[in-house]
Amino acid sequence: MISNPDNVYENLDIEIKLFLEAIFLKYGYDFRNYSKAHLKRRILHRLNLTDVESISEMQYKVLHEPLFMKEVLKDFSINVTEMFRDPDFYLSLRNEVVPILRTYPFIKIWHAGCSTGEEVYSMAILLEEEGLLERTQIYATDYNHQVLEKAKAAIYSLDNIKEFQMNYQKSGGKRTLAEYYQKQEENFKFADYLRKRIVFSDHNLVLDNVFAEVHMVVCRNVLIYFNRELQSRVIKLFHESIITGGILALGNKETLDYSQFADAFEPLNKKQKIYLKKYSYNY
Repeated sequence: MISNPDNVYENLDIEIKLFLEAIFLKYGYDFRNYSKAHLKRRILHRLNLTDVESISEMQYKVLHEPLFMKEVLKDFSINVTEMFRDPDFYLSLRNEVVPILRTYPFIKIWHAGCSTGEEVYSMAILLEEEGLLERTQIYATDYNHQVLEKAKAAIYSLDNIKEFQMNYQKSGGKRTLAEYYQKQEENFKFADYLRKRIVFSDHNLVLDNVFAEVHMVVCRNVLIYFNRELQSRVIKLFHESIITGGILALGNKETLDYSQFADAFEPLNKKQKIYLKKYSYNY
């Protein structure tokens, strides 16, 4: 019988803190300001799958077994994505953002936290249909090397193709999704002309600096996994990256309302959390 449950929870929190510190010191990945609830769920999930009895033992494995560290990175990576996810978001891009992008002779878009790439290719298809892809460079970044490799390959399972097609139609798609890929047995692969407009690159939102000066940043449903301090740092990074008059597109569960940079943006679409950058600060 546990005489003092509070001590158990306190010890667990200490173990998690030391676990994250070990990852940072050994590998340079900084998860220390991620949502505590999210990290605790993922760490305990990995503990249940591992032949050790405590997080402290997991810490030893992380420090001495690089292959185990790769599994932990997969646990922490946020890979919930699909083609034309939240179709109303893409419909808003077509109706409200594309007219702004048309005013630029060349367009640079940074898709931060691109995961396995489905939403990046969705963006490329939308831009193709709006006649903008040929003058657009999309930078797609993530800290997870494995998901980046999958995104670069542009090969996905046909299992979800009906759902993808439905999302595409709801997003205002002007053709059929099948025009943009070739079937390969149980998979499909996106066309080369889409992939050549995308540069996939390793970038860590927590540790790295401005990636590029861009006309639009897309980072959807990533900030919800960060604590308030880290959210502020990442929004500052986006603010520095976007030109004045450029676009910041977040997930529908996220907001700039409580950010120190809120007054530097104005909502273009409040429901879809799409913002227009009004001015820059002297940092």
